[in-house]
Amino acid sequence: MNQLGLALTELGQSPAGGDSKEGPPVKALFVYNCNPAAVAPDSERVLEGLRREDLFTVVHEQFFTDTTDYADVVLPATTFLEHKELMGAYGHLFAQISQPAIAPLGEARSNVWMFGELGRRMFGDPEFEDGEEELIAQALETDHPFFAGITKERLEREGHVPLSLPKNLQGESLPFSTREWFRTASGRGELTPVPEWVAPRESRSGAEGGGAYPLEFLPRKADNYMNSTFANLPGHRQMERKTAGLLEMHPTDARERGVATGDSVSVWNGRGRITLTASVGETVSAGVVAARLDWQKLSQDGANVNALTSERLTDIGGGATFYSTLVEVARAAGLAAGMAADIAAD
Repeated sequence: MNQLGLALTELGQSPAGGDSKEGPPVKALFVYNCNPAAVAPDSERVLEGLRREDLFTVVHEQFFTDTTDYADVVLPATTFLEHKELMGAYGHLFAQISQPAIAPLGEARSNVWMFGELGRRMFGDPEFEDGEEELIAQALETDHPFFAGITKERLEREGHVPLSLPKNLQGESLPFSTREWFRTASGRGELTPVPEWVAPRESRSGAEGGGAYPLEFLPRKADNYMNSTFANLPGHRQMERKTAGLLEMHPTDARERGVATGDSVSVWNGRGRITLTASVGETVSAGVVAARLDWQKLSQDGANVNALTSERLTDIGGGATFYSTLVEVARAAGLAAGMAADIAAD
């Protein structure tokens, strides 16, 4: 998804028409467990792709997100209260089974049901007959030592079961305190040395530094959302009010641009432009500005921080480069006056 915009606007396109060597163009998109219109990088490009008349988009969702606004079909998804699932450890040391508290409301369907039906109807493969019960049992059929002794039957009886984690001489399960934690031949953490540090291309120290966009931009996560989840809930939005729509800016950078706290500012680069309200202070270093992620339609001018981020991938791992983003900032009023003067001069 880190290059969704490219996939939707360029993949399979060739100047001469027809399919390019990269493969055929994307003609259908099925979105689940995600809100790419808000969270994918280079969102102007993503939205351009989602607006294609020849793209058939289905969104399986619980709420009307930014992405559902571009769907041809919206299918209602169940919440965790309406389906059964296996829960791995996340911030704790237990495996759990989550039982549904209520039957699915209306026509809501789980991911398992949805993909099972698609598989059966599109491919006729009997493997798609497996439901939640079978898939949970299969997931626990593992030789991973941490899951030793954990079966579906035991989880059904006990609800949650502690993972079989290595213990030290004191009988404590402290991460990486014994050789068994590492699961390497040496029994130690094995690090690959980096022969030379190379600055990110889009950074003050990189190849694109010192140009038209001198400020490094941090597209922070919101304090009271999980990526874009919960952004539609009034209680969470109330908690986020203090920082929503703000651009954190160091006094040095603000002074150079005639910006004061409370000013409406434009933040832009070659990919897009957003409008925020300046908050000048010491929360960021000189040369750095920061703002928080929100839904597009809940952001000023309908554009969030990902209008500025890049689809470029990291050298190691091929991950997203959200935090390698360069921008420029100006007071919105001053920028508008300058543009008007340029037009008059022409």
